[in-house]
Amino acid sequence: MKKIRLGKGLRPYISLVIAGMLMLSACGVTADVPVDDEDEPVVQYSEEEIRDRIKDIGRDYDGLEDSNDHIFNLFGSNNSLNSYNGGMVMYEAAADVEASVSSVGITPSITIDMDQPWNTEGYNHIDESGFISTGSNRFSTFGADVDTATYSNFRRTVYEQYELNDEVYPYGGLDPSAVRIEEMINYFEYSYPEAANGEKFSVSQTIVPCPWNEDTLLYRVGVRAEKVDISGGSNIVFLVDTSGSMFWNNGLPLAQKALKTLQESLTENDTVSIVTYAGSACVLAEGLTGDMHREIKKAIDDLEAGGGTNGEGGIIKAYEIAQKYFIEGGNNRVILCTDGDFNLGTSSESGLIDLIEEKKETGVFLSCLGFGTGNYKDDKMEALADHGNGNYFYIDCTAEAEKALKNEIWSTLYTVAKDTKFQVEFNPETVAGYRIIGYENRQIAAEDFSDDSKDGGEVGSGQTVTILYEIVPVGSDFDVPSVESRYGNDEESFITGADEYCVLNIRYKEPDGNTSELRTYPVTTDMLTDKMDYDTSWAAGVAQVGMLYRGSEYAGTSDYDDIIERLSADPAVMTDDYKAQFIYIVELLDKMD
Repeated sequence: MKKIRLGKGLRPYISLVIAGMLMLSACGVTADVPVDDEDEPVVQYSEEEIRDRIKDIGRDYDGLEDSNDHIFNLFGSNNSLNSYNGGMVMYEAAADVEASVSSVGITPSITIDMDQPWNTEGYNHIDESGFISTGSNRFSTFGADVDTATYSNFRRTVYEQYELNDEVYPYGGLDPSAVRIEEMINYFEYSYPEAANGEKFSVSQTIVPCPWNEDTLLYRVGVRAEKVDISGGSNIVFLVDTSGSMFWNNGLPLAQKALKTLQESLTENDTVSIVTYAGSACVLAEGLTGDMHREIKKAIDDLEAGGGTNGEGGIIKAYEIAQKYFIEGGNNRVILCTDGDFNLGTSSESGLIDLIEEKKETGVFLSCLGFGTGNYKDDKMEALADHGNGNYFYIDCTAEAEKALKNEIWSTLYTVAKDTKFQVEFNPETVAGYRIIGYENRQIAAEDFSDDSKDGGEVGSGQTVTILYEIVPVGSDFDVPSVESRYGNDEESFITGADEYCVLNIRYKEPDGNTSELRTYPVTTDMLTDKMDYDTSWAAGVAQVGMLYRGSEYAGTSDYDDIIERLSADPAVMTDDYKAQFIYIVELLDKMD
């Protein structure tokens, strides 16, 4: 593994870190090996133990089983279609599915159009953020985002590409330009401290040499929201797409598993309703108490797939019922389960956004659970969740349903801070330029930070938010594009001789509030350290993988082998299945590279 090197552009900062580097070297630890915050000894595992765990967890992924079994039951292994690759490899065909699902079996009716491609998934293109000169713009402003859909969708496609027949397919894989790196980073758990009593958030910040660019620094922000009492109860409406496109195993059948997982966590304080939509909306259950598990499960089991997709009608009906059973001071939410392929009623993204914007004013939030392959519409799903004051998850397997809807149920559903916005103001005296890693489609104007009429993002009980910036310190050899100004850059307004790199500002509203509160957290130059803690190391490693997958021009010296070696040294790999699985996925990417 290469050691982190400090380029000559960072020589003014060597005095701040040289003592720590010498101490680490004396202990046999290089500067790029992360250490825990308390410098306490950690349990040691052999390289073989670590490798065996990564392999075992990596091979235990159940998403391909969920997506493939149904297909081969329908067509058999020797059919006229091309080899099925989880829906991402092209069939050279499209299926208009009308299915009848019952407790005794499945009777599909399928029409094949051999002239149409199977994969019609929809994604918004993302233009990666580049470096910005502080001389032209020292404010970075964006809405909070704790969605994780990109990561589980990315995971699905990597396994599909490589694992099905242990070879790489020419088709498939998530569109690199659609990868939202912040959602990959925020998928994982971090050891940020709990919020102090009376505080909405805890905030931890670190600055270390950047692992992929010797002339820049890496600034990491870690935020954890307060945990709150949820005794007020929840009013939940399951809104389930039962159209023909949800027929496949990773569509409605997986959605049924997910909903049954969620309902197991509900109690007599909660209210559950179930609305379905295909050609029209239908109310299957209304106003059930959360402890009526048998009745709720039966209603979920009775769901059948077939027909068109009138999402508009389903949304209107779901909000109508949510308002009918509204719990003052409680959690009121519609949970939409769909592949996003709307084709009846209002189906355009802009039309659906207008509808959701109107409905969210009722105080009912919207969470989106994405399912399916081939015709999945990520662009619409993300837009609906963002404008509905809710979360967005992609459920690719049974284990993901457990994670999102059982292990993290209340952080998923119970919002503690709405319209949350972040603004980092960089000090031109110490920072020549910066770039935010991810959050490209969450950017807002600096002037909108203080405007309470402008939306931010929603953060749930106990949820964490991780933010990374690559920053160019003054004196670095790294070239930051700047803008020539006839009238100057108002340098007299800058803080002369400041000992700060930047200041983090957070604005948020209470879930039932309309006026935001402001919190401010300065970042001083003496926070620069060569010790990269495990949280920063992990977030950086995930970001590097995202950049390599996207073919980013800013990936620098990032290399899959180096990332694997560094992340494998994290003790959490031996206890956190998701982290072990991620390293296995990186190994697959390395083989395909």
